[in-house]
Amino acid sequence: MTQNIEKLNTVLNHVKETFVGKNDVVDLLGICLLARENAFLYGPPGTAKSAIVRTLAKTVKDGKNFEYLLTRFTEPNEIFGPFDIRKLKEGELLTNTEGMMPEASMVFLDEIFNANSAILNSLLMALNEKIFKRGKETKHLPALMFVGASNVLPEDEALNALFDRFLIRINVDYVHPDLLHQVLLAGRKLENNLETETPEILSHEIKELQDLCKTVDLRPIYEVYLNTIISLRNTGIAISDRRAVKLQNLIAASALICGRNEAILSDLWVLKHIWDTEEQIEILEGIINRTIEKDDHPKSHPQALQNKTPNPEEVMKDVKILVEKWNQGSLSFEEQNVIKDKLRYLQTRCEWIRNPEQKQYIQQEIENLWQKILQTV
Repeated sequence: MTQNIEKLNTVLNHVKETFVGKNDVVDLLGICLLARENAFLYGPPGTAKSAIVRTLAKTVKDGKNFEYLLTRFTEPNEIFGPFDIRKLKEGELLTNTEGMMPEASMVFLDEIFNANSAILNSLLMALNEKIFKRGKETKHLPALMFVGASNVLPEDEALNALFDRFLIRINVDYVHPDLLHQVLLAGRKLENNLETETPEILSHEIKELQDLCKTVDLRPIYEVYLNTIISLRNTGIAISDRRAVKLQNLIAASALICGRNEAILSDLWVLKHIWDTEEQIEILEGIINRTIEKDDHPKSHPQALQNKTPNPEEVMKDVKILVEKWNQGSLSFEEQNVIKDKLRYLQTRCEWIRNPEQKQYIQQEIENLWQKILQTV
């Protein structure tokens, strides 16, 4: 199994080298692949969402890939396949799934929230239970992972169930200006199809790892995980019982991909990526970073403590927003908790500010707000 883990890590490193500045995206896709859970890519056009998934899919040597751009007018036949005409003449309603989603090992659905009611129910079952059901026809899907993508978040309540099926939400943005030069060189190389040796992994090797993932011991972090879920719910982040159960698979995958058979505290880093709205991204990062920051295990996942150097002006701006909100008064218990969590997050970020004068000034403003909060309580 160690050999298979090395193979998977080699594949992920290849994708990282191909797409500069997207390490977090690739690592999260690797976690979802290992846990056999679905991933959602959120970001503006031109951020290589589909290209990353396509490159990862190509490394599965014997895999069949299915990729489709959904529109409001997409019909079930375009995703699942048309009815078999020969069987239809015999009075049987069977789907010809050759080359379609029900036979694919890697599935990528772009603009996923364009899914209409005609395909929604079948899609929900496929995403959640890895089963394709159409009339009397039922088929277990071989899909190793489903990936959805969109540059908008769902506004229609009917699509919330679809969004909920994607356990991990990955924010894909333009790369940092410091990395742009490397991006241009790597992109030129990719567009010119310059030959590079592509590492490969077999689908049955991934399935073996997915089975092994279920045996990872979560007892060392179970109590902290339970308290974290309760804390997140109190902050207003909706985590259903089903999602809470499934998230354990991602924690186990983080451990396994690092070559461990038991979870450690830093494996909870994956919980930073279970947001429903953009506003929750910072809240989650603050809460989870505080939970895992004391873990210095030598075999921690590389994404566990990736704290980006903050912009002091942006941090100060966020502090002022919180001060204004608190001063407004008449806040509900939940709203108060959100402000406290955001303030703790900013306090953590403040530690990473390099300029000592700016750091001290912002810390003083944060301390002043804490004093106000304590006086109110």
